Amino acid sequence: MTNDNDKQGADAPDPEVTEELRGVPEDMIDEGDEPSDGGTNGEGEGDLADAIAQLRNDLDATKQEVLYARAETQNVRRRLEKDVADARNYGASGFARDILSVADNIARALEHVPEALREDDKARRFIEGIEATQREIDKVFAQNGISRIAAVGLPLDPNQHQAMMEIPTADAEPGTVVQEMQAGYMLRERLLRPAMVGVAKKPD
Repeated sequence: MTNDNDKQGADAPDPEVTEELRGVPEDMIDEGDEPSDGGTNGEGEGDLADAIAQLRNDLDATKQEVLYARAETQNVRRRLEKDVADARNYGASGFARDILSVADNIARALEHVPEALREDDKARRFIEGIEATQREIDKVFAQNGISRIAAVGLPLDPNQHQAMMEIPTADAEPGTVVQEMQAGYMLRERLLRPAMVGVAKKPD
């Protein structure tokens, strides 16, 4: 059996340990085995909530960047498709503009053919060949989207007509095209060459 003296001896502090702790501040002596959590639970939960909120903001920003990137990709694709279509439709603008002078010369030649030559069999066949060439040129123009601009009898359109002179006349309203010196042409939706015209004005 253990007597009271033994219990007191067991509970008594070790003299050596007591000597080592002498002079040490009391607030530095750990009197228990309770673990320290390094902070309160409330602070830890707050840090976690802030981290989650930051991740959500980053996710939203990334989604926006992806949407912007998709939209820009679609815009680039549309621009490329338009450039390809323009190249296909209007790539031959320079060549078509040069061919217009050939059509002009054929039209002038036919306009100045005397009626007497049309009565001659040989001359008539020659003239008919020129007219066939003119029809072929008009056919090729139509196949490639080249159309002649209407002018005479219409109000002056600065987008399609180039006024070369004013002609005093009482037979048409001022500003009306009454004479065409050179035909104008469109290449689909684009102006290939304006029509050179004379415009009516009030007589003096």
